[in-house]
Amino acid sequence: MNEHLSWKSFLDEEFKQPYFQSLNTFIEKEYIEEIVYPPKPAIFHALNSTPMADLKVVILGQDPYHGPNQAHGLAFSVLKGNPIPPSLKNIYKELATDIPGFVIPNHGFLEYWANQGVLLLNTTLTVRKGKPGSHQKKGWETFTDNLIKRISTDLNGVIFLLWGKPAINKNTLIDIEKHHVITAPHPSPLSAYTGFFGCKHFSKTNELLHNQGKKPIDWQIPLEKNNWELF
Repeated sequence: MNEHLSWKSFLDEEFKQPYFQSLNTFIEKEYIEEIVYPPKPAIFHALNSTPMADLKVVILGQDPYHGPNQAHGLAFSVLKGNPIPPSLKNIYKELATDIPGFVIPNHGFLEYWANQGVLLLNTTLTVRKGKPGSHQKKGWETFTDNLIKRISTDLNGVIFLLWGKPAINKNTLIDIEKHHVITAPHPSPLSAYTGFFGCKHFSKTNELLHNQGKKPIDWQIPLEKNNWELF
């Protein structure tokens, strides 16, 4: 693969920056002294699951989940065996009304999307157990802002799904002449009924991909067989 279109070249540049060296010092200390999620090997799992050259869609989250055995490096996604989080429940509800034949999955593991070119990116990549926001303003926002800028610069036709004010504010980092930015309220139970439900972002995404001659996303997460409903 052309290294120019890989996360490696981006990561190599960022890791050398003073802000990231400071962030890394903080993170290393946190993993030693506190319980931090996701597990250390999964911090960059979103990038490992969605190669830059295959990237089609970006969905932005905020913090990783801060409970045990939930976060695994993909925004909105939880490891199998966990209840489906409220925002993801609402994402599934919207899919069920937007995508014909969509069946609401019995788990919240979104690796299937990531492997099709959907970058599930949190703007902060780590969090202390039970303390949402605890790793904000430590340097992760600079890292993920620079990542969005790199995607905007190096790629074309990426579809950014920005849900909620913090994500929508990232639209200033994106060249809208080259990419598609679609916004809606956050799927949280606090705001989903103010415009997330009915936004039809998933069918719109596939229409935009089709118009570019790209393969649409199969949004149907495979169901777990012989599993209970995790609601």
